Amino acid sequence: MKELIIGGARSGKSTLAEKRAIESGLRVIYVATGQALDGEMSQRIARHRARRPAEWGLVESPLDLASALRQNAAPGVCLLVDCLTLWLSNLLFAGESANQAEAGLPIECPMLATEVQALVDTLPELPGQVVIVSNEVGWGIVPMAAVSRLFADEQGRLNQRVASVCDKVTMVVAGHPLALK
Repeated sequence: MKELIIGGARSGKSTLAEKRAIESGLRVIYVATGQALDGEMSQRIARHRARRPAEWGLVESPLDLASALRQNAAPGVCLLVDCLTLWLSNLLFAGESANQAEAGLPIECPMLATEVQALVDTLPELPGQVVIVSNEVGWGIVPMAAVSRLFADEQGRLNQRVASVCDKVTMVVAGHPLALK
């Protein structure tokens, strides 16, 4: 089964994803997309790491997520991906997309398009269980900065595409899950 868990910042989506992984009864591999590029992010990663069971495996995949999932999926495994939001940000800043947006240039996102398509194609084929965490960022105002608008637009498109290939989609608000699919 594939489940997408979405919600706002500090909504409880990672906690719910971890609960789902434990309840699966399968061997869990945590697929981390975040990178400790500053002190604050290092602290966030440390908090996530501290609350995970010690026996969980860990795969760090800031860019090539579909490949990491293919390499680690198995019938007796639950992959917990946390999170698509950081993965998308990594992709936008790994290429020229963010710089193009800030410069007011036409935006070309070949790396993003390729990686998102690979993820959408890969998810339905994976054995075992996959729980994916992503932020819902589209409920606020349209951001003022071009790179922030690019990110919000692409995050919305990414969530829609991943949700379309998942068996289950759950939104978390104030720690409470709401089944969407």
